[in-house]
Amino acid sequence: MKLHPLALSALAFALSTATLAQAAPQVEVLHYWTSGGEAKSIAELKKMMEAKGVAWKDFAVAGGAGENATTALKARVMAGSAPAAAQIKGPAIQEWGQEGVLANIDAAAAEGKWESVLPPVVTNVMKYKGHYVAVPVNVHRVNWLWVNPEVLAKAGAKAPTNFAEFFDAADKIKKAGLVAVAHGGQPWQDATVFESVVLGVGGADFYRKALVQLDQASLSSPTMIKSFETLARIKTYIDKDAAGRDWNLATAMVINGKAGMQFMGDWAKGEFTAAGKVAGKDFLCVPAPGTGNAYTFNIDSLAMFKVKSAEEQKSQLTLAGAVMSPEFQEVFNLNKGSIPVRSGVSRAKFDSCATRSMDDMAATSKANALLPSLAHGMAIDSAKAGAIQDVIAKFMNSNMTPQAAAQALAKAAKTM
Repeated sequence: MKLHPLALSALAFALSTATLAQAAPQVEVLHYWTSGGEAKSIAELKKMMEAKGVAWKDFAVAGGAGENATTALKARVMAGSAPAAAQIKGPAIQEWGQEGVLANIDAAAAEGKWESVLPPVVTNVMKYKGHYVAVPVNVHRVNWLWVNPEVLAKAGAKAPTNFAEFFDAADKIKKAGLVAVAHGGQPWQDATVFESVVLGVGGADFYRKALVQLDQASLSSPTMIKSFETLARIKTYIDKDAAGRDWNLATAMVINGKAGMQFMGDWAKGEFTAAGKVAGKDFLCVPAPGTGNAYTFNIDSLAMFKVKSAEEQKSQLTLAGAVMSPEFQEVFNLNKGSIPVRSGVSRAKFDSCATRSMDDMAATSKANALLPSLAHGMAIDSAKAGAIQDVIAKFMNSNMTPQAAAQALAKAAKTM
């Protein structure tokens, strides 16, 4: 059977198109951005990558603080099939670097002039042995308190700036028949409240000594005991259904007026935004009680893993460049609730919570009160952080005394 020349050329075109489609470079990204605001943010990155001719292979693993994602990543790396990129951060980047599995992305950093647009506190975290192995996505402030002003008005309370005002507001909200503190009883959420309490009770220098340097005297000190006493009091304002509740469901309680306040990082703002709520009107963001002059940070990042083909390596560099672009930094952080990690991004579209976060980050950086979050994997290695988190969770779920908790905390930091 003879084919007409036009039919032959059509067939050749179809075959070449199929080959091209098959050969389209792709990048597989393991992440745990799965809640409403987060999913919206990651969809924007997917769009940007596809516009650059790189297919996005999504590997989303639900679970607020990324424990499930970490387990999945370990399994993939051990099986010799690491994804091109994975959402990991802080000291965990160094731990993966020591395993010899991370890829060098210095070329993307040079092209994007990262050294001139990122603060040193960020670049230090993104490098292993002097080479970039990860790209930062954003900066989250952890020590926020989210407040529903309608609930405050109903209760005749005001937004607190210190713990005396916080407990006064909590009492009034409770008397009004509403939940004072929205919370999810998961270890990482317990640790999120705890670190803000330690900062509010002890101040920036005490926080650094106790939770970053793991100074034994500080961990078992009267100030730490007072921190646990304060945490014990906060426990009394959390509803009985909190056990196992996801953080975004706790945020929804504040959004819907069922609860008055929530201790949570600014990813919570992404939920308010996704629900069409306006900062300063429908919800308030205030620093956690007593922490107005300090800032605990959590930097999300994508670490790049060694991949075999040159095409995949090129796709990794494309991904790193896209993440650091001002366009992505703007759209991602508007959806996520965080602030851009790089300089040169317009503030025009950011709300009052974000601009306050930007100003406070700059001020606390100068005042030596910009601190890595313990609860979110920025302060210490994962083994010690896990041991400390276990103590906090035990305290939250038992009748353990503040004195016993402080002793257990010191022991956990020492024995690992």
